[in-house]
Amino acid sequence: MNYPNIESERLFMRELTLNDVEAVYKHFSYPEVTRFMDIEVCKDRSEAEEIIAFHIQDSGCRYGLFSKENYELVGTCGFHCWSTETIESKAEIGFDLSPQYWGKGLMKEALEKMIRIGFDLMKLDYIEATTEVENIQSQSVLIKMGFKQESELVDNLIYFTLRNSERV
Repeated sequence: MNYPNIESERLFMRELTLNDVEAVYKHFSYPEVTRFMDIEVCKDRSEAEEIIAFHIQDSGCRYGLFSKENYELVGTCGFHCWSTETIESKAEIGFDLSPQYWGKGLMKEALEKMIRIGFDLMKLDYIEATTEVENIQSQSVLIKMGFKQESELVDNLIYFTLRNSERV
């Protein structure tokens, strides 16, 4: 699937490519970025290349979030585990932001656009998200975006869903 480039008020968003290795390496070398992710801090550029290659080969997409102010990669956001083999199509959304950009509303701005991609372009019936119990910031963003928290923990993860039929 061809995913369009997207702009928001403060961000330019596009799929990551292997030309982004240096920026991805810098971004994922922050321990704060990978703290709640299932990847380690990037130790070299080849690990950043592996991250990008994984998302290129995956069934979803991973966008780089670039600041319009300084063209710096400030985070990533996208879908993985896209499933259309069940009655309802679904994908899991994931996101991360460099610590110097926390608390400025950038991820909410990016997620508004990505959720539209999920429902309007990918034709998802619902979007899933998971967070570790300690990841209060991501939980707060998901709730602000309209995701509903599931009642039970699985593997110490909190599950959230957003249904296309329930979005505002």
